[in-house]
Amino acid sequence: MSERLVVGTVLKPQGIRGELKVKPYTDAPEDFKAFKNLFLDGEKRRVLSVRVGDGMVFLGLSGVPDRNAAELLRGKNLELDRDEAPEPEEGRYYIVDLLGLSIVTAEGEVLGILTDVKQGASDIYTLEKDGREILFPAVKGVVTEVDLENKRLVVDKKRFLEVAVL
Repeated sequence: MSERLVVGTVLKPQGIRGELKVKPYTDAPEDFKAFKNLFLDGEKRRVLSVRVGDGMVFLGLSGVPDRNAAELLRGKNLELDRDEAPEPEEGRYYIVDLLGLSIVTAEGEVLGILTDVKQGASDIYTLEKDGREILFPAVKGVVTEVDLENKRLVVDKKRFLEVAVL
């Protein structure tokens, strides 16, 4: 498992004092208020301030004193040490832990490898097999089991075929 979790992406500078506008990848933007340190390009940065509004996070970090410094961080990912992250609730998983899982049917047929997760009203999973991408919603009835230990995600084949975009 990855030692760090991507928790957001810097969208742009906010104001002239080095604050960053961040798109959060957490369940709630308020989760950032609990973070003490984040990593940016592998460098540990202390969280100085956090504001939340309109589903975005406005973040002050050590080493980002002004708008010019903040501008250089546009598009960069913010990471959190896994041991500082809260344990996900039952039935919830960190995306980084799902990527690379084999997607199999209950009968053991391998459908492909999970390569991407897009967040929305329901998560949209992308599996790849033989150079083709197949998208499907990760909704109840389609995904029947997540087995991180054996690196597999089990789907109901009938429901999968009904909702998959081939």
